[in-house]
Amino acid sequence: MYSDPAVPTAPRLLDRFGRHVTYVRLSVTDRCDFRCVYCMSEDMIFLPRAQILTLEEIAELGRAFVELGVRKIRITGGEPLVRKNVLWLLQELGGLPDLRELVLTTNGSQLEKLAPALKDAGVKRINISLDSLQAERFRRITRVGDLDKVLRGIRAAQTAGFGRLKLNAVILKNRNHDEVVDLARFALANGMDISYIEEMPLGTIGDHDRAEAYYSSNQIRADLEQHFTLLPTAETTGGPSRYYRIPGYGSRIGFISPHSHNFCGTCNRVRVTAEGRLLLCLGQEHSVDLRQVLRAHPGDRERLRQAIIRAMEIKPQGHDFNLQAQPVILRHMNLTGG
Repeated sequence: MYSDPAVPTAPRLLDRFGRHVTYVRLSVTDRCDFRCVYCMSEDMIFLPRAQILTLEEIAELGRAFVELGVRKIRITGGEPLVRKNVLWLLQELGGLPDLRELVLTTNGSQLEKLAPALKDAGVKRINISLDSLQAERFRRITRVGDLDKVLRGIRAAQTAGFGRLKLNAVILKNRNHDEVVDLARFALANGMDISYIEEMPLGTIGDHDRAEAYYSSNQIRADLEQHFTLLPTAETTGGPSRYYRIPGYGSRIGFISPHSHNFCGTCNRVRVTAEGRLLLCLGQEHSVDLRQVLRAHPGDRERLRQAIIRAMEIKPQGHDFNLQAQPVILRHMNLTGG
C-alpha cells in the first residue's frame, strides 16, 4: 500500500470559521441518463471529454483528501454509474486504508446490473434518488426515467447486501408533495432511510418557477405527523440531514433544508466537480482549479495537498440561496455534483 513520509500526521483541512472538513463529494461525470426537472434543463450541453478529470486523476484526488483527514468520500454525478470503468475508481478508493466510508449517490437506473460489483468494490452505502412512486409522474419528473427499472435496482442492492439504503426525494409543490406519506411508507416497509430535500436553486431549468414549487421541510414534516410520530434524534451520517425516528421502525426520516433550516454552521463538506473545480460551498462560486494542478504537476501529490489546504481559506460562511431571484449560481446540479 502506498505510504508517503511527507503526509501530514494530523488532519489539516480547517476553514476560517473553525469547521473541520472530513467529507468530500467527487463528481465523476456531468452526464446522466435521466433529465430531472430540478437538476438540469431539457436540452443540456455536456462538457467535452478533455475537460473531464480522468479516473486516474480522480483517484489521485481521493488519495490526497484522505491523507488530509477526509474520512468519507461520496461519488456523485450526473449519474456516476454511466461513467465507463467507474468500478476501477471505486476499487481504488475503496482500498484506501484511512477512508472510513466510500458511499455513492445514484438514480438507481444501473443498480440492477452493478449492485454486486459495487459491494465488492468497497462501497459501504448507497443513496438512491426516488421522487415518485407513480410511473407516469416519475417519468414526468425525470423526463425519461423508468420507475420499474429503479425499483428493480433497489431490490438488487438489497440482495447484494447493502443494508442501509437511503432514498432521496426532492419535493415540489403540486408535482409530488402529495406523495410525502407514500414515500415514507415505502421506505419504512423496505427498511430504508429517506431524506426529503428542498429544491436547491442551481442553474436555469425552465420547467417550473422554483418559488412557486417550493415545499418546505416544515410542511413535509406536518404532512408526515398526520400519520406518524416523529421523534428527533441526534444521529447523523456526516451530511446535512436532520433525522427523526418513528417508533416501531428501524428506518430514519431525514430533512435536508437549505432554505428553511440553514445547515451551513456545521458544514464539514467540499465538492469536486467533474471538471476538477474544488467547490467550497454548494451555493457559492468560491472554487479552486485542481485540474490545473493535476495536469501541470502530474504525480506531485504534495503540491496537490497544499492547493487543497490553501483552498480552505476561501470557504465561505454559507450560501445565499434566494428562491425569489434569478439563479446566482448558473451551473446546474449535474455539473455541480449531486
